[in-house]
Amino acid sequence: MTIQTRHSEVHDIPQIRALYAEKGAYSNTLQLPYPSLEKWQNFLGKENPNFISLVAIDQDLVLGQIGMEIFSNPRRRHVANIGMAVRTDVQGQGIGSQLLEAVIDLAENWMAIRRIELEVYTDNAAAIALYQKFGFEIEGTARDYAFRNGRYEDVYLMARICGSTQ
Repeated sequence: MTIQTRHSEVHDIPQIRALYAEKGAYSNTLQLPYPSLEKWQNFLGKENPNFISLVAIDQDLVLGQIGMEIFSNPRRRHVANIGMAVRTDVQGQGIGSQLLEAVIDLAENWMAIRRIELEVYTDNAAAIALYQKFGFEIEGTARDYAFRNGRYEDVYLMARICGSTQ
């Protein structure tokens, strides 16, 4: 498998939608089950200077996606928030690491981002370990942050400051 990372394109949207339709993806993000193609076309199909979407692909097959929103508030323009998902059948093969490495490089070396934030469910040990591998630190816990599978769940608030070691 030869995995490439690139900016997502309009023709990737159906596969990105399918990625977030997987139970593992919507259970570990703020997405809902049964996402519509129209929702994803509206979200990713329009140019937004404050949002970057990268995909990891093998030939034309989307294996994972990471989104980075750069805050537009003048006092928070140095901060971005990320969210990502990797297809269940290829998890543990370095795709998440490749996506994180690409978005960190873009943020820190090309977009003058000083701080990258994310939220992760406290029971998602694999994701927490991945983020810590890339220098993200747990800064706090948000209790009852999101409703998931019939109950309120906690998340860790994690962040990485530019120049942190990997």
